[in-house]
Amino acid sequence: MAGLSGRTVRDLRRESRSTVLQRLYVDGPMSRHALGPATGLSSGSVSNVVAELLADGLVEEAGLIGADVGRPRRLLRVRRDSGRLIGVDVGETRVRVELFDLGMAELARTERPLGPRGYEVDAVVGHVADGIGEVLRVSGLAPGELLGVGIGVPGIIEDGGADGAVVHGQTIGWDAVPLELLLRRTGRLPVQVPFFVDNGAKALGQAEMWFGAGRGARNAVVVLFGSGVGACVVAEEAEQGRAVEWGHLTVRVGGRRCRCGARGCLEAYAGAEALVARWREAGGRPSAGAGEERALTELLAAARPADGREPDPVAAAVLAETAAYLGAGLSDLINLFQPERVLIGGWAGLQLGGGFLDEVRGQALAHALRFPASRVGIDLGRLGPDAVTVGAAVLPLAAFFGRGGRHPRPSDGTVPSPAWRAALDGRLA
Repeated sequence: MAGLSGRTVRDLRRESRSTVLQRLYVDGPMSRHALGPATGLSSGSVSNVVAELLADGLVEEAGLIGADVGRPRRLLRVRRDSGRLIGVDVGETRVRVELFDLGMAELARTERPLGPRGYEVDAVVGHVADGIGEVLRVSGLAPGELLGVGIGVPGIIEDGGADGAVVHGQTIGWDAVPLELLLRRTGRLPVQVPFFVDNGAKALGQAEMWFGAGRGARNAVVVLFGSGVGACVVAEEAEQGRAVEWGHLTVRVGGRRCRCGARGCLEAYAGAEALVARWREAGGRPSAGAGEERALTELLAAARPADGREPDPVAAAVLAETAAYLGAGLSDLINLFQPERVLIGGWAGLQLGGGFLDEVRGQALAHALRFPASRVGIDLGRLGPDAVTVGAAVLPLAAFFGRGGRHPRPSDGTVPSPAWRAALDGRLA
């Protein structure tokens, strides 16, 4: 029966289960007594929900804690083995696929270099499908144990309705690519597994907010600094965060050509690809055949030699100019969103490290308005190069909690729609 709010008893039960699971996951282990004030539920509701979750195998007891008065209280926590999650990072040099338990412990992983075909759609779809299949085979996991697959990709994500997520990735040449549909059309993946596709910077942001340097912050900006640059803005009113195409702010009218086709974008100056290109143009000489990551390592070693040699002035100048552009770009984010924290992740940001961060921080605070600048901390992310796969896996985890810990079912809308099934049967062009 639905109440005045339109919510049924089943809805209320699901919401209560979801609230308890999320609180135990984030702050557990906790006792039943502590769950009451933490969730806002009555002691009776907490007891009933916990009994259900224990019976369903989602929660387990985790020892005792002493009480000032009366008997010790039993602690509860979410069972790590009560579900499995896959996170996929469609990165700039490789596709990384990782299988996690509910505690985000890695169970299996595989990587596939993008190679000369780069972001060609069929190649990426094949890498993702094969990678998912491999981690499932290696782990011996039954499809029914998998709660979902989260995928982080470059670009803007659109809900394509029956066709699933559609990716608009202008910088990588993807124009309205129905990624979810194409993955199901491979016929190599379990049809009942739900997909969750989102922007890679947003996935990075979610990972840092759930498990990394963003924990406890109400408002934060998480920056992905790789071949290009992107950002995720997290605020109290939008806890899941939203991706912003920060790399395509114009920082110099009529400036360098960006990967997106426009001129003067921040990414054309501050991304690792542009940084290495500007070093070459200024006379820098990375090793023959060096890829972007190796070339960036060599640039950094030239600009800041560890053996006491004098810094190479060309490399040092290019790095300093990049810090200035990146810092000015961060000041825009600080002025616009007034975050408590700005966190820099991505392979290039982590590779350049703390010394580069000090320069960026100085530039950002010099350009930002005094009041928001006085309240913000600027630091590196803590989760390393796997942050996007972790964040991608958070997508099915959050959906699992949103269902109150129920596994995906046809009625949840998480299995292929008729359009997907037609595609799998080869009936959809």
